[in-house]
Amino acid sequence: MPRQAAWNVLRSGTETPLRAVDREADRRSLEPRDRALLRRILGTEVRRRGTLRAIVRAFAHGKLSQDLAAHLRLGFAQIFFLDRVPPHAAVSETVRATSDTVGLSKGRTVNAILRAALRARRSGTSGDPTRDIVGRDWTFESPVFRDPREHPLLWAEDALSMPSALIKRWTKRFGEERAFELGRTYLEEPDLSVRVARGERAAARAELEALELAPRDSAHPQVLILDADATETLLSSAPFEEGRLTVQGETALAAAELLRTEAGERVLDLCAAPGGKTAVLAASGATVVAADRSPSRLARLAPGLRRLGLAQNVQPVASLNCAAFPRAVFDAVLVDAPCSNTGVLGARPGARWRFGPSAMRSLAAVQTELLAAGAARTRPGGRLVWSTCSLEPEENERRVRAFLTEHADWSLAAECSALPAQPGGTGPIDGGYAALIVRAG
Repeated sequence: MPRQAAWNVLRSGTETPLRAVDREADRRSLEPRDRALLRRILGTEVRRRGTLRAIVRAFAHGKLSQDLAAHLRLGFAQIFFLDRVPPHAAVSETVRATSDTVGLSKGRTVNAILRAALRARRSGTSGDPTRDIVGRDWTFESPVFRDPREHPLLWAEDALSMPSALIKRWTKRFGEERAFELGRTYLEEPDLSVRVARGERAAARAELEALELAPRDSAHPQVLILDADATETLLSSAPFEEGRLTVQGETALAAAELLRTEAGERVLDLCAAPGGKTAVLAASGATVVAADRSPSRLARLAPGLRRLGLAQNVQPVASLNCAAFPRAVFDAVLVDAPCSNTGVLGARPGARWRFGPSAMRSLAAVQTELLAAGAARTRPGGRLVWSTCSLEPEENERRVRAFLTEHADWSLAAECSALPAQPGGTGPIDGGYAALIVRAG
């Protein structure tokens, strides 16, 4: 049942398959165990899609329908990346799902292709990048991926599951070695960044250690880092439920802190959901108007703000129609803009497959509008932070400088940016950018 559910989500045409997991699971009344398996299979397909496509090409030996290719990618996701799923179960259940959805003959085809790949699989690594699966102890008896010496961008698409357009632009900015390192970083689920909302970091570390977790200090004095598999334990722990700890990336935290809000100030937070930055602003004692485009998105703020004891400082507004907000009255404005998410592709793996010129043009139009609207609501002498979780200059430095060029009464006061660290490091686990700009009094 989870395999067929995963296939239905892929073939639905949604650009955000992981957001459809709960809806599909509810429709099928899946038990928690099957719901979790559905999420793991789909998450692996999205994160490793380039590698899975390459394996399908290598063993299918001919053009396949999209329906059949989707079943194969899901089957290979289990065989090569989900250690808890025995190969025989992955094959038999994938064949069953194929037979039930597209016919018995197609099921037999899938069976033959999956078993051919299993026969060609070898334990360990060979040192040959055309044969080894990056980040896994599996290799193939013959080349499956394109040769990085001849086609480095295409190899990255195959082996790192990173679109060549992204690797190309990162190579131009950071060099090939750093671009490939970013790609490898995004192959894994990121570590968990935990902000100490109340109390001292040393005390929080002791509480986490008592839960048999292994927190690591980040460069930020109020942030601890946990392994990704600690999420369930953290979210059910007393320090989290009582609001002493919360999940927040260090780069996102730095963006909110850059606004330097104070008690008594009136602050506008545009694009506020899911509310992590809103909480930081409200904790300063400021009164925060938290706006987002829909009631459903805005509803995501309430549980976290109540848990942290900050709900009384926040006024939610389910609208991004800035005509609803008076002009030039806010002491400070945070514009945490919709973006390409290229700084957080570990946490949002599907965003890599939506990246492209059309998406960037659409985002640019929205970003231009939001920055202008936020600036218009900032009082003379007030402050604005432009923030994204993107690594792309046109969404970050270029966007801010274009605004400053056209608005002589604004100036740049500070800016910060970060690339995500490898899992197991000391952070930050999230990449992004923030700039503080100030309006003349």
